[in-house]
Amino acid sequence: MPLSEDEDTTVYTVVINDEEQYSIWPKRKKSPAGWREVGKEGPKAECLHYIDEVWTDMRPLSLRKKMAEQVEAQARRSEGTPDAKAS
Repeated sequence: MPLSEDEDTTVYTVVINDEEQYSIWPKRKKSPAGWREVGKEGPKAECLHYIDEVWTDMRPLSLRKKMAEQVEAQARRSEGTPDAKAS
């Protein structure tokens, strides 16, 4: 029978990928490829609470950048400035 969360004594580490998406990983294991530790470790609930505090925008980094580019391009068009990326 699996352990309940109250009985889980695993020490976890918070990891992040290049898209700035967070997860937790057992500290005893090597971080998976494409993920790096952020320096926070502890019980599962503590790590998840940390993620809740710092991961305020769930969109992947690439999507956030693309959306920001679109906003900037729209602002340039509104000001009459040519869009450098326009074809």
